[in-house]
Amino acid sequence: MTAKRDVQVTATAFAALFSVVGLALYGLPLYYDSMVREFGWSRTMVTSGNALSKLVVGPVFGFAAGWIVDRFGPRRLMLAGILMAGGALVGLGTSAAIASFYFFYFFNALGYVCGGPLPCQVLLSRWFRESRGKAMGVAYLGIGVGGAVVPLLSAWLTTRFGWRLSLQLVGVLIVLSAFPLAFFVDDGGPERAAPRAATTDAGQVLASPWFYLLALGSMCSIAAVGGTNQHLKLFLSLDRGYSQGDASAIISLVLAVSIVGRLLMGWLADRIAVKQVMLLIYTLVAGSVPLLLAGSSRAAMYAFAIVFGLGLGGEYMIIPLMAGQLFGVEVLGRVMGIVLTADGVAEATAPMLVGYLRDRSGSYATGFMTLVATAIAGALAIALLPRRRAPLCESSTGKSSSAVRAGISSR
Repeated sequence: MTAKRDVQVTATAFAALFSVVGLALYGLPLYYDSMVREFGWSRTMVTSGNALSKLVVGPVFGFAAGWIVDRFGPRRLMLAGILMAGGALVGLGTSAAIASFYFFYFFNALGYVCGGPLPCQVLLSRWFRESRGKAMGVAYLGIGVGGAVVPLLSAWLTTRFGWRLSLQLVGVLIVLSAFPLAFFVDDGGPERAAPRAATTDAGQVLASPWFYLLALGSMCSIAAVGGTNQHLKLFLSLDRGYSQGDASAIISLVLAVSIVGRLLMGWLADRIAVKQVMLLIYTLVAGSVPLLLAGSSRAAMYAFAIVFGLGLGGEYMIIPLMAGQLFGVEVLGRVMGIVLTADGVAEATAPMLVGYLRDRSGSYATGFMTLVATAIAGALAIALLPRRRAPLCESSTGKSSSAVRAGISSR
């Protein structure tokens, strides 16, 4: 029964990440060039929906979502998020005014917070202990599979039905793919029922310098990844002159390679220090972006797709592994609620900044190199983290951190 439930939990997280992240997050930028052509909007404008919605949703709802997950479990939040993410794409397919564009993008961002990585990370961390890295790696394949499928699916649907109906059909697919599994999943898990010698206080986590280094490193790397992803279709289609099919093939290759990256990074995280795996991921991200500027040859684009895809594969799944190792899974929802809120700000502002720099200079060179510098800064922050669990600061009640650490389950 336990093995069956483990499969069910992993499949549920896979489906949620496939739909909310793979289809929605990576799918929406595929329609930016159509919006630029039809509405005459600038690159700054088409990326501003992602930016402004996440700047509102992250700070307002991020920590609250983490608290809800820790208090009530991830299932109900995940169900609401899946419906909002799918409904947002259906709504965006009908939008022609800026107000409605922002309105539906707000629900897209809220769907990501409620139905994406946060509840999936907590769900998996509650059910898995010794093989947590492997479980994360398998579940996060959903992002790679969804991201690899959506460029080809989007191009096929757009050719036959136009970009508006194409976007709406992807929204319907999001709900059909993930909602049934999430509805029936058991989100309690053995981790919740397991006795603990003590619990980690959230105040102790916030008093630890390791938390802020982790958050900074995560923000920088997410900014580099998000800034690249949000502009990749625009760059290939409008700046490099690639056809819809060729641009979609390169983007699909990125996400296909990310599947290998997720399996590889999950496997490594169960065998070597998570910190070392994080540094490898951040190095791959920083090293891949300059390849976009190396030339317009297909060889350079395919080299970028492979290197960036490997880094992208481990990006989102490695952060909760590091957080769980440092602080324990009993407060993982609240910790990741804060970290993902900070990540949302970075993921929102970086694409808009790159778009602004492109609109001002007429070239992506300055914007892309800014992303490289940001990724390097993130790697430096992660390099300062301890390789293993480090003592937390004493709480305001004077409890010893060693007592707290006794209750943190090992990786």
